[in-house]
Amino acid sequence: MIRYGILRAFWLCITLSLAVPLMHNVAAQDVGAEIGGGAGIFRPKNPETKRQPAKSLAPVTKPSRGRTPSRTSSGGGAVVERVEELLEKGNAARDARNFTDAEQAYQGVLRIRPRDSRAAYGLGNVYTDQQRWEAAEAAYRDAVQWSPSDTDALVALSVVLVQPRTGGSNAQRFAEAETFARRAVQIQPKHAVAWDRLGVAMQSRGLFNSETENAYRRAVELDPEFAVAYVHLARVLKRLGRRDEAGPLYDKAIALAKEPATLNLIAESLQAEQQWDNSEPVLKRALELDGRNPTALFLMGRMLIVKKRYDEAESFLKNATEISPRAFQPYNLLGSAYLELARYQDAEKTYERALELASPDDRRQLAGSFGFEGVGDGYMKAQQKTDAARAYRRALELDPDNKTLERKLSSARSR
Repeated sequence: MIRYGILRAFWLCITLSLAVPLMHNVAAQDVGAEIGGGAGIFRPKNPETKRQPAKSLAPVTKPSRGRTPSRTSSGGGAVVERVEELLEKGNAARDARNFTDAEQAYQGVLRIRPRDSRAAYGLGNVYTDQQRWEAAEAAYRDAVQWSPSDTDALVALSVVLVQPRTGGSNAQRFAEAETFARRAVQIQPKHAVAWDRLGVAMQSRGLFNSETENAYRRAVELDPEFAVAYVHLARVLKRLGRRDEAGPLYDKAIALAKEPATLNLIAESLQAEQQWDNSEPVLKRALELDGRNPTALFLMGRMLIVKKRYDEAESFLKNATEISPRAFQPYNLLGSAYLELARYQDAEKTYERALELASPDDRRQLAGSFGFEGVGDGYMKAQQKTDAARAYRRALELDPDNKTLERKLSSARSR
């Protein structure tokens, strides 16, 4: 039976914030309020280089402005050439999902040219791909600081600011997300993605009103093929009680979906509405197109756990952790699957790996019934008291004031 705590952990990612944008064939896109957060759907285009244009994934009607470091001289032609070489290396590694190599390449640029906004933006992309939201936010903030009129960086920063965080001032981040999105549409009024992000930012603040609706409508007017904006608009209309208008928009989004990222968005939207069975064929289609897509793997694993198909979920989640080895949620979810399978040693090892990647608030989450305490409880049921004591001690390290854990540890130590 699926435990309430597991669902609670899942929906923490879904209810705290809006969106993780993504891209279809021409547009960066994302999930809207209650649809996502933490699934890593957003994939902005790579930073441009002088020698090789970036792949255009966002519907930009005119070039982004403000990314000046690439045009400034810093040590002569050899330095410029090396910077361009490292940017291209980072882009190629990111496209191949070699995130470690990509990160090192972009950091190499910053060692040569410490205020290169393209490198900061590239780092933000790599962190976003891995759902490392705090690191992505810091990188994008640098990019915006160094190139204040760069709409790509503004949009990307707006995206990560609405990702779910346990702890901290979500309201402040959501307000900032709206500010950055508004700045982007002021700079490029015909930028469909920026209008979509403005709607998402307002939604994250609980604003389901005509202004939010109009932001999404503006996005689809500017780009009628922008599948994700149709999904967002449909959700707003549903919240406004206009379900008859929302249904055809979902159908339109599915018809337009041509790449895994857009299919992921639709699947996550369905999951947010508890339509778990309906999300499965959408995710299968996404994985047929890209079997190593970490978001599709994660969402498929989540669906299978909710449907109590734990053995099937394991392979999808393990693949997700291999492709995005520094993302917390896939490990956390995989540990929950092992708990349900009564594979307590595997659960313990997986939670230890998740702990290495956890934020301070996530660490406390790992102390609970769907973390090390749950592992200890499982060992106790199996009469493995020594193992149970080890798990409870670990839980107490993460939540030292928990009296229940103290009692359980004492019981495990007793003979």
